[in-house]
This record gives sequence, structure tokens and C-alpha cells, in this order.
Amino acid sequence: MTHLQAGLSPETLEKARLELNENPDTLHQDIQEVRDMVITRPDIGFLRTDDAFILRFLRARKFQHFEAFRLLAQYFEYRQQNLDMFKSFKATDPGIKQALKDGFPGGLANLDHYGRKILVLFAANWDQSRYTLVDILRAILLSLEAMIEDPELQVNGFVLIIDWSNFTFKQASKLTPSMLRLAIEGLQVMFSFSF
Repeated sequence: MTHLQAGLSPETLEKARLELNENPDTLHQDIQEVRDMVITRPDIGFLRTDDAFILRFLRARKFQHFEAFRLLAQYFEYRQQNLDMFKSFKATDPGIKQALKDGFPGGLANLDHYGRKILVLFAANWDQSRYTLVDILRAILLSLEAMIEDPELQVNGFVLIIDWSNFTFKQASKLTPSMLRLAIEGLQVMFSFSF
């Protein structure tokens, strides 16, 4: 076991080995292979290429180096293409703060039987007068960004449940095609970590 695997339970270490092809003997080499691909994309500003960060993408793509690099590149491309969304990208931003207070997203205390974190969104709870749909998306992405730092969750993943019950026509009118595309791309590209 390497320092990058410290904190993983024995069960999760075994799951990482069996399901994700994670090998402690080649972990640093795997990370370096992905890092070496960064120079092939000078058009992207890779803001982080440290071992722990790259390991997240390797785990998300079952240690397939090229696929992990593609996901890493897409992650930074999305952030670069949507700079406004990532300005003041912290829990103290007023829109993000209000969305988080209203449970966008809410997290259940217990993990599911696969060890995944369960996030729940009650779409009807969105108060359009206090924050935008973009604020909700930013709150979700910020929450996922923080949670994916946990190595256990990198291996086990997340489940996102959206309850559309009682979602009004007025609320639905804000779901424009461009907004839906932004949300879907954000969730797919930024967090293809075992949803």
C-alpha cells in the first residue's frame, strides 16, 4: 500500500484492486503515464497535476490511462469554457450558500450497500426568488468537488437521486435547453466518478 491509498479500508482496497485494477506496485507509474500526456494538450490549462488529483481520474476510468487523461482534459475544458460558473466557487458565495441551505444537494447520513454516498435533490424545493438554477448547479458541483477528495468515495462512488414530484410549470420554464446542456455536461464531464 502506498501513501496515496492510506485511509482506505481493507475492503475498499480490495474493491479498488478487483474492480478498478488499482495496483499499489504500479500506482506511481500509472499516475506518471497520465501526467506525461498533459503536454499533448497545450490548449488546456491543467491547474492541478499532483498525484492525488490524477489518481481520482484513474480510479474513475478503472486505470485506463488514456481514458483517465481524456476525463482530466474534459474536466479542465469544462471549467475553462464556463469561467463565470467558477468565479467565487465557494460555499460563501450568496447563491451557492442559499442553495446549499435549501438542500441542493442534500446528503443522506448512511451510505448505500455498495459504500456509495447518496445525494438527494427535491426539485420542487427550488425557490426561484432567492437563487438561480445555475446557483443550484454550482452548489452541486462544489459539493461533489469536496466529496470526491475522499478516497473511499473515489472508489465507491455516488448516487444522485432527483425527486421531480410537485415540480411546477413555472419552475420547469427555467429549464432551457442550454441550461440542461450545461448541467448535464457539468455532471458528466466533471464527475464521471461511478454515479
